[in-house]
Amino acid sequence: MSAVQATPQSHNNQTTQENDLQNIFLNQLANIKLRANNTIKAYSDILTHAKNFLKEEWTQVQTSDLRAYLYHLTTLGHARSHIRQHFAALRTFFKWLEKKQKIALNPTLGISLPKLARTLPRHLTEEQINLLLDAPLKMSPSQNTPSWLRLRDRALLEVIYGGGLRVSEVCKLHWEHLRAENFAALIINSKGGKTRWAILGRAAFKALDEFLEASGFRRTGAIFLNKNKSGPMTPVAVQQLLKRYLRYAGLDTSLTPHKLRHSFATHLLDRGADLRSVQKLLGHSSLATTQIYTHLTIGRLKKAHSDAHPRG
Repeated sequence: MSAVQATPQSHNNQTTQENDLQNIFLNQLANIKLRANNTIKAYSDILTHAKNFLKEEWTQVQTSDLRAYLYHLTTLGHARSHIRQHFAALRTFFKWLEKKQKIALNPTLGISLPKLARTLPRHLTEEQINLLLDAPLKMSPSQNTPSWLRLRDRALLEVIYGGGLRVSEVCKLHWEHLRAENFAALIINSKGGKTRWAILGRAAFKALDEFLEASGFRRTGAIFLNKNKSGPMTPVAVQQLLKRYLRYAGLDTSLTPHKLRHSFATHLLDRGADLRSVQKLLGHSSLATTQIYTHLTIGRLKKAHSDAHPRG
């Protein structure tokens, strides 16, 4: 009789320990690693969902149990990104358990996750780019808006598209970084602090010269200052500016400044630039990152072949 009574008590103690492990982990994420509240809640929800399926104590979970959980998520029809998010949280938790010597080996190490489908980057056509670049000077200015702001905006769009720059890079661009003799600029990369040379082109430098002349600024410091001239524009301000001109040009206002970078790469390849050169201009460390753009250009070549070749 006493043995029967001891079993539930033992089970309750074990369950409490397991819950304590989970709570300690979540508290450390919040207090030591300073993760955001939304992140902590996401981790908590994922661990609870997984625990309800696994029906095993955390310290007893095996790789085979996690494979069954992976299959379960797949049969529920969850997106690959959702599944990978679940296992990223589990991998972090089990890594923590291993570090705390609660388990001998992280059971997520033997799990192969479904790869994310690579989506082709959206871009604007050359005609759409022209409409966008013309918008700052065609759009009626707001009352009390200084004329130099319109020229700043046109130069900004020309530089992003002309050089294929990231929005963070264009916000950091200084007059001292420009090399007019080569229509080039030294770019401070937002990823890892690397630098590269970008070719901005004649149109971008012409727009910059007109902006500088109209503004009366000195050729020093940040190029694209905010309206109050108190500091460089922020990426958020650039996004808002782009949205305004996209709307005026009758284009999709959900497009981001990064889509101008995609357009830059696609148009170069469409016109015959080699992949290695585009890689260097974009500042990609791996050619594989640049190769995604070839899917766009190959599709156009296929259509041209189909339309024009006798046996297309």
